[in-house]
Amino acid sequence: MRNATNIIDLSVIIVNYNTREYLKGCLKSILNQPGVKFETIVIDNNSVDESSQMVAKEFPQVKLISNRENLGFGKANNQALKICNGKYVYFLNPDTVAEPNCFIKMFQFMEANPDIGLAGTKMLFPDHSFHPSTGDGYPGGRRARNAMPELPGDIAWVLGASMIAPLEVINSVHGFDERFFLYGEEQDLCLRIRKSGLRIGYIPEAVVIHWGGKSERNNPPVDVWAKKIKAEYLFYNKHYPESTVWAIRRADFIQACWRTFSLYLTLPLTKDKETHKNKLAKYSQVLKISRSGLNPSKAPDPPDY
Repeated sequence: MRNATNIIDLSVIIVNYNTREYLKGCLKSILNQPGVKFETIVIDNNSVDESSQMVAKEFPQVKLISNRENLGFGKANNQALKICNGKYVYFLNPDTVAEPNCFIKMFQFMEANPDIGLAGTKMLFPDHSFHPSTGDGYPGGRRARNAMPELPGDIAWVLGASMIAPLEVINSVHGFDERFFLYGEEQDLCLRIRKSGLRIGYIPEAVVIHWGGKSERNNPPVDVWAKKIKAEYLFYNKHYPESTVWAIRRADFIQACWRTFSLYLTLPLTKDKETHKNKLAKYSQVLKISRSGLNPSKAPDPPDY
């Protein structure tokens, strides 16, 4: 029976990096979630805003892992997976607030849908407007239609800020690919789960408020763009044949050349020069990365948990 004292329904994993006040609000929102027995694990990636101290002092019931360096989102989640005891694992961003009954709604959905390998929740912006959180295709998908096998379900991926999966399923696909440092890891994980024969789901009854991007708020836009583009090319090289990656690189390179040229021409005429320069920096990154193709040497296989 799931309510037995030695059974945990849900392991909540929160990876934090310099979002202390958001993390505090997130933890307050989940600790009184009714209907399920759960544990909470916070992995702090060497924050400098005293996030770890806050968790240790104000939330002693939370399991805390304090890293000495920023290991990235995927690797930190894999750390937590090694100590999870729940039937399901719930990956939750620190810049979120879980609405009342979110956990029980997720649990009931997963129990009723054993063919779902991972599911995302409904997400709202802080003003309660709708926050898109699912996708029906993968990066470069327009040029990779013939590169993908037939996959179960209509949802390709869900936003990694709020997603639940059976721990057994996550372990069976060896957790997150740690080569994805911050972006793209949820798309890669969802694709691997679909390739294993399970669908990706969506739980509209479970609601989470999401601020978004708070761990990157102090980084220059060009650095954020570079991380996103590198993650896309890592995804391409991992999942698509060389001919498809070459076609994507060529298209990206041509588009970036044209956009860079036109932006340089119009720079003297624009009023918002800061935005213009940010766009130039973005397409400069696309040029650089699409030219190289980012074809990294094969990384070691992910650990088995």
